[in-house]
Amino acid sequence: MTRPTQRLDKWLWQARFFRTRSLAAREIAAGHCRVNGARVTKPAAAVGAGDVLTFVQARRVRVVRVTGLPDRRGPAPEAQAHYEDFEPPQQQGAAAPADAGGPPEPEPGGRPTKRARRNLETMRRRALE
Repeated sequence: MTRPTQRLDKWLWQARFFRTRSLAAREIAAGHCRVNGARVTKPAAAVGAGDVLTFVQARRVRVVRVTGLPDRRGPAPEAQAHYEDFEPPQQQGAAAPADAGGPPEPEPGGRPTKRARRNLETMRRRALE
């Protein structure tokens, strides 16, 4: 008898690790996912209960064990019942504020603010005088 399985991209999406199924498929196709230690590049790879998944999510490596196959993409507590997370608790708490959904921190060297642009224009005008 065969064990019940599900597509990897669908499982990652239903377990709420990725916002869309196509994002999950893109990460898998890029080779950023492993099932039981073996690199997987096909989104249709089968996963079932007991499999260990390793993948990159939000600039950190996640390691989870599949404990069940969800029927739908439900609320987060329902999704969390289908996997066991191996991430240490102190890292989970430290990463929570960064993933809180607030605006991202501006990158140095990015687009200047309106005030910075005006100051730059003023300095350039004075240099030409």
